[in-house]
Amino acid sequence: MFPLTEKKHAIIVTLFVFFMVTAVMTLNSCSKEVTNPADLRGGETRQTLDPALFTGAQADAYRIAREIPQILDSMHCYCECKKHFGHKSLLTCYVDEHARHCDACMDEAFMAYELHKQGKDVLAIRKAVDEHYS
Repeated sequence: MFPLTEKKHAIIVTLFVFFMVTAVMTLNSCSKEVTNPADLRGGETRQTLDPALFTGAQADAYRIAREIPQILDSMHCYCECKKHFGHKSLLTCYVDEHARHCDACMDEAFMAYELHKQGKDVLAIRKAVDEHYS
């Protein structure tokens, strides 16, 4: 093995401290719960499609999107359309026909609506949906 000089020792200690600080900061940022509902909003401002364009469960899902847009805009969509299509939130799935063809989008909206009818706030709804789908 190579002898450990003061310079090498200092570099090793510096790298170790850097990685430890980075790990702690990452863990802290992941464990913080959002307490302000506005921090969850995706920022979707477009109008959802008219539920009358659809039938059955699809019409119900689009009606929900019209009824509770602020909640759906605060939801992560678990079909991962944000990554694949650039959607801002679950609400974005309802500004076009995306949700019509996606059971995950509709199921998540139905779950959010049921929790909303039970009197849950957006933070509790988001937490419950995230726990269910993740």
